[in-house]
Amino acid sequence: MSEVKIAAESRTEFGKGAARRIRRDHKVPGVLYGHGSDPIHLTLPGHELLLALRTPNVLIALDIDGESNELAIPKSVQRDPIRGSLEHVDLQLVTRGEKVNVEIYVHTEGELAPGGNLLEHVLNALPVEAEATHIPESVTVSVEGLTAGDSVLAKDIPLPAGTKLGVDGDTVVLQVLAAQAEEAAAGEGDEASAEA
Repeated sequence: MSEVKIAAESRTEFGKGAARRIRRDHKVPGVLYGHGSDPIHLTLPGHELLLALRTPNVLIALDIDGESNELAIPKSVQRDPIRGSLEHVDLQLVTRGEKVNVEIYVHTEGELAPGGNLLEHVLNALPVEAEATHIPESVTVSVEGLTAGDSVLAKDIPLPAGTKLGVDGDTVVLQVLAAQAEEAAAGEGDEASAEA
């Protein structure tokens, strides 16, 4: 797990006007909360934050006003729907050794059994509990040779040491579907167009 250091400033101005001014300066408004303390409103450097958020579940070491150092993980990120720029970020305060609940991406490797089968990701991200400074970025699952009707359950996915499932072990994460149903539906559409 990577740790990124970011210098942040506490802010006292709130509302749309203040947020617009912050964004005009290529910065992002944010809030740091957790551990029963009062939320801390922050201004974060936009480019550095954008680069940090490219890593899933990144651990951010915040230097707030050069006075206090806090560890945080991103909990909610709001982006502009058109430009994709960062609008606001919520950060959760964490401490070393603390367990946190996060979602990690599920990647697959290998080839399905021959026959035109389709792999469905029932869950793209797997809820887990992990130590805040050792959150895995993702897990990889082999789908080699799986056939229609096969599925991969949460308990079948190998997790790194110190990471526990955050869902029931019998939760379906991946399943293999037969492609015939899709072909039949496409065939019916061809017949209807031929009749017309």
